[in-house]
Amino acid sequence: MSTTTTRAIVAPGAAPSLASPISARPRGRRQDHPLWFLLPALAVLVVFFFVPTLFNFIYAFTDWSSFKSGISFVGFDNFVALFANGTLLNSLRVTLVYAVLVAIFQNVFGLALALLLEKDTPLNRAARVAFFVPVIMSALAVGYIFQALLKPEGALNDILGFITGTDISIAWLGDTTWTIVVVALVHAWKWMGLSMLIYLAGLKTINPDVLEASRLDGAGWWQTLVYIRIPLLAPAITFNVATALLGSMNGFDIVQATTEGGPGGTTELLNIFIFRTFGQGLFAQATTMSLVLFLMVMILAFPVIRFLRKREDVL
Repeated sequence: MSTTTTRAIVAPGAAPSLASPISARPRGRRQDHPLWFLLPALAVLVVFFFVPTLFNFIYAFTDWSSFKSGISFVGFDNFVALFANGTLLNSLRVTLVYAVLVAIFQNVFGLALALLLEKDTPLNRAARVAFFVPVIMSALAVGYIFQALLKPEGALNDILGFITGTDISIAWLGDTTWTIVVVALVHAWKWMGLSMLIYLAGLKTINPDVLEASRLDGAGWWQTLVYIRIPLLAPAITFNVATALLGSMNGFDIVQATTEGGPGGTTELLNIFIFRTFGQGLFAQATTMSLVLFLMVMILAFPVIRFLRKREDVL
């Protein structure tokens, strides 16, 4: 018995029938579009950033406080009252000085560590990890540790007294002139590991042939650093200066843990002033100060970043 197999004959140029084994590929569905994956992050950003920022602008022009049951619009009265108060102007000045000091210390220490630990050896790798550990530590914990170390009866004076053989009781956090420098050093110590990591990444991207050519031309280590390495590190410098400025201008925890704004308000950053004002129930004044801080960051920090970006293009 013979078996015959029937095959569908398709004419040349004709479209295959539904019975044909050739099937069209399924088109991509809208539910699979990559932009859908941005929705959770966008929702978090809107709820926890854009909406509070919008209400911050609104409440800064009201008389919202814990002493009143209602909220009324008062215009620019909060701004006039705050700028007439010398405490706000002092906090603005302290915040600016603190930010500049932290940016300088953090970048100088970070670049020095990157140059010192540039060679990829087991000892240098261990040292890099050790210097990066403070970055992942709690800022409050770092502040309280240094607050205990820098007391007149703290460990630092004990160590110095043991080395010198004399009794030392320096109030490192009690001087109205130098305390802000000490606290800025603590802040820079915590974050210099991050700057070191960024500078190390920048150093690794420098072409060794460029360094070899400078050496053959007779350039010394210092000349190579100033005229070749640092210009080529311009993107890393921009990132580190920007993060140091923005982070220190919004600083709170380290200063609060070490000095609480003292002595005599010489380390009272604007965020500490805002914290105290909000704790007193003056909510509208606190939101006005936070708006002032936001504007100060926009006016001072971003032009510096823009200048550094233009410097990258020139170099």
